[in-house]
Amino acid sequence: MREHHGGKAPASIRRHYRRCAPAAQTSNIAAPFILLALCVLYLIFAPTHSYLDLAALPRIRVEFNQPVRILASATVPATPTAAAPAPSNATDDEDSGLPPSRQLTDPPYSLGRAILDYDARRSAWLAAHPEFPTRVPPGGRPRVLVVTGSPPARCPDPDGDHLLLRAFKNKADYCRVHGLEVFYNTAFLDAEMSGFWAKLPLLRALMLAHPETELFWWVDSDAVFTDMLFELPWERYERHNLVLHGWPGKVFEEKSWVGINTGSFLIRNCQWSLDLLDALAPMGPRGPVRDRYGELFARELSGRPPFEADDQSALIYLLVTQRSRWGDKTFLEGTYELNGFWEGIVDRYEELRRKGRPGDGDLGGDGRWPLVTHFVGCKPCRRYADSYPADRCRRGMERAFNFADDQILRLYGFQHESLNTTAVQRVGNETGGPLDADDEELARLLHPKFRAVKPT
Repeated sequence: MREHHGGKAPASIRRHYRRCAPAAQTSNIAAPFILLALCVLYLIFAPTHSYLDLAALPRIRVEFNQPVRILASATVPATPTAAAPAPSNATDDEDSGLPPSRQLTDPPYSLGRAILDYDARRSAWLAAHPEFPTRVPPGGRPRVLVVTGSPPARCPDPDGDHLLLRAFKNKADYCRVHGLEVFYNTAFLDAEMSGFWAKLPLLRALMLAHPETELFWWVDSDAVFTDMLFELPWERYERHNLVLHGWPGKVFEEKSWVGINTGSFLIRNCQWSLDLLDALAPMGPRGPVRDRYGELFARELSGRPPFEADDQSALIYLLVTQRSRWGDKTFLEGTYELNGFWEGIVDRYEELRRKGRPGDGDLGGDGRWPLVTHFVGCKPCRRYADSYPADRCRRGMERAFNFADDQILRLYGFQHESLNTTAVQRVGNETGGPLDADDEELARLLHPKFRAVKPT
């Protein structure tokens, strides 16, 4: 019509359109209702296996920085593909945005380029920087850096971040009392070393960045210092590069996967330690590699369940299979609780406090206070399932925090009303004078260099 009338309809036809408009509007309104009615009837009487069944349509999930994936449902045949590896135990939050997992056919993982002659290079650096001695007062103990941390994302449990805050406050208190430095990490330095294994790239980076540090003291986020006065017997470890809480018989004879615990350990800043981290690293990449080593550890270590590889099992495996290389420089400490298991401790705090603290040098006996109470099987952030009831874990953590905090608050004249509450009460007298000279314990906590002497 536009070809014959210059793109416009004649006036008579336009008038005809205006007269027919109401009828057109009526049909436009009725059409959707008719179509809707037909759809309802079709859905009611259609065959069960109709190709328009919404449940049979492929589902599309869009991932940022990843190609679009089409996940076929069970009712639609999928294109044949290679068998997928078994999923690891890492959570979706932890793996969000990470690159694909390393496969068994990929080259073995490494923490980075091999580091050679580290001891000589570190010695040269220390000689050129005498202002950074490796031994510090009091007593010329080794320079120590306490290393701890938590995942980068916020906790899914509302109380998790509060527990992590109290756990860090506890570590800061202990470090301040003993003159130790502390490093708190909240980042995965390597996407493949998540979960148990995040400490490996972190320790390696800290060793290279802090040649002045002699010992690194790793402490898990769920481990709590519960004897704020206890000083480690540093001289005992002078000839060793790794100090673990454990027992030689359980490790080398029974090959028990709980013969040691890596929740709290010391590692020296040296070539031997860098080589150990390099030896552990290939067992830890997330995905099929970690799962495969988990199966190996379940076969080779007694009592170990078949779950993904963890750094503790990997370390025991190396100590057992390569004892001549790693065993001589590893000290297994069992005379005090460098890493005490919480279940047998948290209900005894009142009893321990009534008995009083053992004397200096008394590292044995059932009455000793635990240096560290480690909540193995409890997760403050609850990213994984707890091995114990959540209420039991939460109550135990609160008691441990309060037991440790009382030793700090008492310096300022306060104490918790009980270990089961955060409420405090005054227990000291305000004399307006300096610290009583005859209270040696308080003096040592407030001023580690000061040793109080009773007035003559």
